[in-house]
Amino acid sequence: MIALIANGGRLIDTAYMYGNEEAVGEGVRRAMAEYGVPREEIFVITKIYPNQFGDPEAAIDMALEKLNIGYIDMMLLHHPGSGDVDAYLAMEKYVAEGKIRSLGLSNWYIEELTDFLPRVNITPALVQNEIHPYYQEQEVVPFIQGKGIAVQCWYPLGGRGYTKELLTDETITAIAGAHGKKPFGNDISKFLLTAEYRCPQ
Repeated sequence: MIALIANGGRLIDTAYMYGNEEAVGEGVRRAMAEYGVPREEIFVITKIYPNQFGDPEAAIDMALEKLNIGYIDMMLLHHPGSGDVDAYLAMEKYVAEGKIRSLGLSNWYIEELTDFLPRVNITPALVQNEIHPYYQEQEVVPFIQGKGIAVQCWYPLGGRGYTKELLTDETITAIAGAHGKKPFGNDISKFLLTAEYRCPQ
């Protein structure tokens, strides 16, 4: 975390289910102190999980406490679930209080968005979905963008067991070669050890 910020990284993505919000917060605070990076330059995204939707205020307060960085730049609902609208409306209250700066969704698709969006007051700034060459969401992405919402991809390197297959794909290898690059750097075995992060669903 500290090395990321020291080397120019400014976007950090965490979540309740990742179990690392406290570590992320500590890393942000230490990087600010050691490298003089202003808090306003660091953008921290966290998420609440459907099993927290029943008491969203407690979930948000816990995230704020664990991160301990003053405010949350963006909070997402991790994916649809019972009580998701009420949880989002609770997040809207924290936006009004300045404790959350912006809101978004993760793992939302056309049907879910069509039902959800008319029921909330603040249009999500972002929808974060799985997107990579083997999972391109060619209908979903334009739909989301047509609502004025940014799309952010997770698992851009294949994930879910497809990373090696994707990075050795003939088409991707040919594109990389045309630009004098390799799709996976010099050592794919080392790359795969760090690339295959599995997020609970």
